[in-house]
Amino acid sequence: QVQLVESGGGLVQAGASLRLSCVASGPTFGSYVMGWFRQAPGKEREFVAGISWSSGSTYYADSVQGRFTASRDNAKNTVYLEMSNLRPEDTAVYYCAAAPGFGQLVRKIDIHYWGQGTQVTVSS
Repeated sequence: QVQLVESGGGLVQAGASLRLSCVASGPTFGSYVMGWFRQAPGKEREFVAGISWSSGSTYYADSVQGRFTASRDNAKNTVYLEMSNLRPEDTAVYYCAAAPGFGQLVRKIDIHYWGQGTQVTVSS
């Protein structure tokens, strides 16, 4: 069983930066690709970014490319999402997730584990 715990959300003004963290635990989390998703009120949950524990390879949604950066610290079992130049439309609950590969993350299928989510609110 893999457990994912997010933190780092908050209320910021447009243009600010914020870093989210996701601590993973469990015997097999290292075999997964980790992803960040977000869900705004009244909208479907959408893929934001993904990162491989083993290679550090990353993949981003077009809407955040160049503004968000995913990284990981294998020693701390933690993945991060560094968000810069935040916009009001980035307001959402952000979730950490684990899936077998990038394809599953992007298509939002076969997601094995989800975190509980952390709220990010960007004021204009």
